[in-house]
Amino acid sequence: MLLFNPITSLSVPLTLSPKTHYSPSLSSLKNHPSFLTNKNHNPTRRKLLIVQAKGEDSADGPDRLISAICYFYPFFDGIQYGKYVITQFTPIQVLIQPLFPAIKVFKSFPLNGFLVFLTLYFVVVRNPNFSRYVRFNTMQAIVLDVLLIFPDLLERSFNPKEGLGLDLVMSFDSTVFLYLLVSLIYASSSCLFGQLPRLPIVAEAADRQVL
Repeated sequence: MLLFNPITSLSVPLTLSPKTHYSPSLSSLKNHPSFLTNKNHNPTRRKLLIVQAKGEDSADGPDRLISAICYFYPFFDGIQYGKYVITQFTPIQVLIQPLFPAIKVFKSFPLNGFLVFLTLYFVVVRNPNFSRYVRFNTMQAIVLDVLLIFPDLLERSFNPKEGLGLDLVMSFDSTVFLYLLVSLIYASSSCLFGQLPRLPIVAEAADRQVL
């Protein structure tokens, strides 16, 4: 096997006052204020509002595909954090080996990550022509990528070559990579099935950015 290192009714009852005399006709009953208030409790209207609210996050085929692809962006951008896991576990190598050509293209130019970020944010997230489903998932992928700043800063300021420090760095990098991998698998598969994935840490931040 060729191994590639990525680092290189409600019904309201009518309250009838005993002092009030009502006409037995239906028309007089309809004119009573307590009867009119029942219009606000129409169960059909409630169901319609619920369906419309759920429809905000519904998606058709193209929306699902676009949303699923967006989650490859943070994974490609943080693939270097898997340098220890990938070399030690063959199943993970086999799992991501089909992605190696795309990773090579993504890593071939240093500014590719920044260009993809600008494209996703301004062309997709800020574009009302896309559904909220697509814009939310895209923003969630962007926030996930932005969080990679912190492990990058840690590696730049703390880069031991051996001992306990190196073990800590290896564990931290492997944790970051596994989180990216699990997020990619969970979020992309959810999008393909038309579900709305909500990733820990980043979902609330994405909600605030998508109107």
